[in-house]
Amino acid sequence: MILHSNIIGEGKHFVILHGFLGMGDNWKTLARQFSELDYQVHLVDQRNHGRSFHSDDFDYDVMAKDLKDYCDENLLTDIVLLGHSMGGKTAMLFASEYPEYVNKLIVADISPRYYPVHHDTILNGLSSLDFSVINTRREADVALSDYVKEVGTRMFLLKNLYWVEKGQLGLRINLPVLKENVSEVGEALPIYATFNKDTLFLRGDRSEYIGEADSAIISRHFSNSKIETISKAGHWLHAENPVEFYNAVVEFI
Repeated sequence: MILHSNIIGEGKHFVILHGFLGMGDNWKTLARQFSELDYQVHLVDQRNHGRSFHSDDFDYDVMAKDLKDYCDENLLTDIVLLGHSMGGKTAMLFASEYPEYVNKLIVADISPRYYPVHHDTILNGLSSLDFSVINTRREADVALSDYVKEVGTRMFLLKNLYWVEKGQLGLRINLPVLKENVSEVGEALPIYATFNKDTLFLRGDRSEYIGEADSAIISRHFSNSKIETISKAGHWLHAENPVEFYNAVVEFI
């Protein structure tokens, strides 16, 4: 099975991988901007997310293989690969295992290290949504607000809502499998994984995902890497400061 994508523009190949509980369409605005620089931007939905296939298997090994299959299917070579959070982990592993596909690697606000599970409240909130009684996005937002107080986070999560059929809402994500395998999202990059081509790590100045202590582990895995900080931004740095994020990426590529 091949991953679903939204392809924007023509030119050199540029692949973007979203984070946990996201989808490629989260990146549509930036993708249009990148496409104006003669890039063909592939907004890929990772398995169990967006419009891509659902599977009981969910870890970085299978997600990296999914991306290889996608690149082979679409004849993508010499790509710029950008991944955010979970997508950044997939991108790191893919680049280390299939370096011949990747020209430049960009990792947004995630380090190669292990992260403890911290999505429980969000997953429980999404699981609580009863679509036998919830019939509007507004009702879903009110119900989710009992678990997720931050409006921006709820808006991001509720992009997963869709009409299964007339009058029947549902979630595009494969919630049962993601809940069962959520620990996989925080897994560290394998100790042997390395990538020696140009790599840029971008971190938000208000985020704790990449700290000062992470520079050593990043250098061990990515010998030709640098870390830059996006101001006035947390973990969703591409959404919180898109202008500075765009400029940093363009300068790098």
